[in-house]
Amino acid sequence: MAPKLSPLHTRMFKAKAASKLSFEDIGKRIGRDEVYVASIFYGQAKASAGELQKLSAVLNLPEAHLKEELGDHFYPDRGGLMSVPPTDPVLYRLYEILQVYGYPLKAIIHEKFGDGIMSAIDFTAKVEKEENPKGDRVKITLDGKFLPYNKW
Repeated sequence: MAPKLSPLHTRMFKAKAASKLSFEDIGKRIGRDEVYVASIFYGQAKASAGELQKLSAVLNLPEAHLKEELGDHFYPDRGGLMSVPPTDPVLYRLYEILQVYGYPLKAIIHEKFGDGIMSAIDFTAKVEKEENPKGDRVKITLDGKFLPYNKW
């Protein structure tokens, strides 16, 4: 099931396809990482006025249209783009990784840091391609600040 996108976000994807630019290319032009740029396209991240101006130029979309929907008044409604478990094979495999390795990763985080969580707010993600003669590898790095639980 495809995510539910606003008409403007759909236009952004069409403009991206027409320009033949990757998220990495767009990120370099607006000064953001490719994962953050993709998050903007899916309505999961907020773009500043300056970033919307640059996106307008890169995507050849009217800046007024971007600002009307994604301007200062816009705050992302994060999550909710997919069913759980997801049906898309790529997303399902990420979900499967969490199902199989979630508790082991949680245990190791607690051993190394204590009782707390990894922030998804003070957070970055990176996707890299590693060429390998046995088949290319996907390397995903999730980098979040550790937040200990308060005691009161």
